[in-house]
Amino acid sequence: MTDSPSLIPAALLLFLAATVHGATPDIVKAAAEAKQALRARHAEADAARIDRGVDQVARLWRAEDGDAAAFEELVTSEFLPSGDALDGAFRRFESALESVNGYFTSMIRDLRRGVDLDLGPVASLDRRFAAWNAASHVSDDLFENKLAFVALLNFPLTTLDERMAKGMDWSRRQWAETRLAGQFRTRVPADVQAKITAAYSAADAYINDYNVYMHHVVTADGRRPFPAGLRLISHWNLRDELKARYADEDGIEKQRLIAKVMERIVRQEIPAAVVNNPLVDWNPETNTVTPSSVEDAEAPAGKSADARPDREPDERYRRWLGIFQAERLADPFTPDNPSHIARRFSVNREIPEAQVTALLESVLDSPLGGKIGTLIQARLGRELEPFDIWYVGFKPRGRHTEADLDAMTKKRYPTPEAYAKDIPRLLRDLGFAEDRARFLAEHIVVDPARGAGHAMGAGRRDDSAHLRTRVGKDGMDYKGYNIAVHEMGHNVEQVFSLTTIDHTLLQGVPNTAFTEALAFVFQARDLELLGLPKPEEKEQGLLVLDTFWQTREIAGVALVDMAAWRWLYDHPEATSTQFRDAVVAIARDVWNRHYAPIFGVKDVALLAIYSHMVDAGLYTPDYPLGQLIAFQVKDHFRRRTGPMGPEFERICQLGALTPDAWMGKAVGAPLSSEPLLQAAATAYAAAAEP
Repeated sequence: MTDSPSLIPAALLLFLAATVHGATPDIVKAAAEAKQALRARHAEADAARIDRGVDQVARLWRAEDGDAAAFEELVTSEFLPSGDALDGAFRRFESALESVNGYFTSMIRDLRRGVDLDLGPVASLDRRFAAWNAASHVSDDLFENKLAFVALLNFPLTTLDERMAKGMDWSRRQWAETRLAGQFRTRVPADVQAKITAAYSAADAYINDYNVYMHHVVTADGRRPFPAGLRLISHWNLRDELKARYADEDGIEKQRLIAKVMERIVRQEIPAAVVNNPLVDWNPETNTVTPSSVEDAEAPAGKSADARPDREPDERYRRWLGIFQAERLADPFTPDNPSHIARRFSVNREIPEAQVTALLESVLDSPLGGKIGTLIQARLGRELEPFDIWYVGFKPRGRHTEADLDAMTKKRYPTPEAYAKDIPRLLRDLGFAEDRARFLAEHIVVDPARGAGHAMGAGRRDDSAHLRTRVGKDGMDYKGYNIAVHEMGHNVEQVFSLTTIDHTLLQGVPNTAFTEALAFVFQARDLELLGLPKPEEKEQGLLVLDTFWQTREIAGVALVDMAAWRWLYDHPEATSTQFRDAVVAIARDVWNRHYAPIFGVKDVALLAIYSHMVDAGLYTPDYPLGQLIAFQVKDHFRRRTGPMGPEFERICQLGALTPDAWMGKAVGAPLSSEPLLQAAATAYAAAAEP
């Protein structure tokens, strides 16, 4: 081949055009010429970097970025050979991106205060600030000023297949470089990013205000089984209240009522007047509404005693559909992953969808499900009912009433500040040294949540992670405390994987399932942290059965969520009513395949109750993945001697590797359901003995 750029064969140009798909012919030609010029200027050792970097820039170059001459000038002048210059650029990018991403993280947290925190009524201004993504133009700006192109020119984009095949052998610097370039893998326009943010914010606000005043849920004969002032957010508090009632001798009436409430919500049959309103009474069995004869809470603004039975419009599904429609706007700008489904699995989780499905179905299809279902039935002394997917009787807390636990937590934590003050003690009891416990507590802020609760990490080492949980006027009840311990696990991971990590480009964990897993490690010890006895050996076996049963429940939820998104992509013009009907049908189908054989009841739609289906865009698969990961991580800690703290810190400092690489370095084995299934089989055999 001649060195003359004008004589590059047409066949090679076609090949390059296929490699640099999306680039115009003049950019393809300029890319080939630039490669030849750079190869002549630099050592042969950088030849592969030159080819890869120029192609990466060409692939994302647009007309507004300049003509072919501008392209060639940029890549030939900004390419850095291996050595001190490249090392310096790497350090500069890492420092700058920590600052940019970190300040936008704290800014977005501040803009969302009005909707995320329980600081009084939500004003229209609060919703507008929450819907504003202040960072939506950053990507556009970094491409416009060519910084993104400099990163793409000098650092490697990698495929998921590459990361999975080679990542275990990569150095920390190699991992950091691929995460650096990965931030510029796509160019989603700012107006699209803003619309996506607005859709999620609207759905989140809808969910955060979706409460049911349970004292106003009445039976057919007018009784009020639930105490005054009990306000439960859907789905989290409804589910947890249902779980808590296993400790009551007469709890089944309340459980059946809660299950009916859930069913009405899923089917969108709940009367609009009931949502977040203590001025009306509702019988979910007959679905009738009447003005309330009692007042035990102040009604939110705009609520009245108007008891019209009109069902809530298909708002639940309209909000979910809004997220789908917003995410679709990004599809044309992510050609390697041209759907939200693909982005969630291949980019966010870095676990192929087929692998996730296989993991979930391995749990659901295990014959252990039927065996443990029979064991639960014997322990309950009755036939299983659909809500027993949330059976909690294997846990030691089954010995404690919700009222007793509430009394303990409310006394100990009357305010968010009281919980924050106790964090050093909680962490010491979990196995962290005094200095590390104090260090972590100094980097965690506790806020009163408007919703069920969440953890919001920082993006800069000089910022703090935020723990949000519900704290009532009379203190933090057990549900709020249980969530707080879970979120504290998130926060500890967030602090370690940012503040003490070697490369901030690797901050975090492989995906959300991993931070959920680490949070589960904390949450599993919530009763111990209250001073209650540690589970005995037999109870430890029962806890394995509980983990299996929980994982089995949420695996079905994840399959419903995944199937719903596939349905949306198959029916992109669907109305909210059509989508509602589809989700109900999908939930019933998953139930009939994986649950009806155990429960003896068909066509149940309870699996679609999870609020994160509505406001979090295909988030729920992270829960069962988190359970599987958490089991392997907890088993790793169980087999070790010594305190948990140092090893927890080491694991968190691995950072954002691929899931299998993280698991291999953390616990010495890839992600799998087998450890849980094997342990559950052993635990079942012990529990089934006479």
